[in-house]
Amino acid sequence: MKLICYLSNGYPTIESSIAMAENYIQAGCDIIEVDFPSSDPYLEGEYIANRMKEALEACNDYSKYMDGIIKIKSNHPDTKFILLSYENTILEIGVDRFIKFCVDNDLMDLIYVGSHNEEVKSRLIENGIKISCYVQFHMDEKEIKSALLSNGFVYMQAKPTTNNINPQFPTLKHCIEHLKKLGIKREIYCGVGIYAPEDIQMAKDARADGVFVGSTVLKLHDDVPKMKETIALLKKTCND
Repeated sequence: MKLICYLSNGYPTIESSIAMAENYIQAGCDIIEVDFPSSDPYLEGEYIANRMKEALEACNDYSKYMDGIIKIKSNHPDTKFILLSYENTILEIGVDRFIKFCVDNDLMDLIYVGSHNEEVKSRLIENGIKISCYVQFHMDEKEIKSALLSNGFVYMQAKPTTNNINPQFPTLKHCIEHLKKLGIKREIYCGVGIYAPEDIQMAKDARADGVFVGSTVLKLHDDVPKMKETIALLKKTCND
């Protein structure tokens, strides 16, 4: 099972993000989720939203974020990357420019946040960019339909946040089994609530293809040895 670690790009600097990616990979991270900080990160919790805000205060030039991502990828050509971008950020960058950046650098997996401009999403897909689809734990029918129609991986909520449990699918294993029975053959990665080895074991038992780890790793950026030890432990759980 793949371990996916979140890199908040540009916090505290773009240069530090480039160095942090190296630490992630050395510790055993399989895939790096790297963001373009958004000026309106409405789906993020306070912790991530503040990091995005401070990143943009330090540098609001998306060209430099692109250059940083290219540098990370060139340093680690065998590592897979998933981009995270809000719709408003793509519009700020320019849709054509964003597509060219993704295609030219083989960054074709995208967590796309936004639903106001379907034309943007359609153009990304037309150019081969794979858009992930988020499915909440209560297994909303519209979200499941979107997942079936999507061309990217499924981002499955690992744990309910507000007791949003569908009695038909009371556990993560039930949720994933149902998605696979419906015909989803693309990767199902689990996130939201993955903090510790026992959470990873739960996702592994549910036959997830990978797990997203965010704040657990981000909060250790000031203690790199501890962070690398934590990543190694989480990866060991993925492999065992």
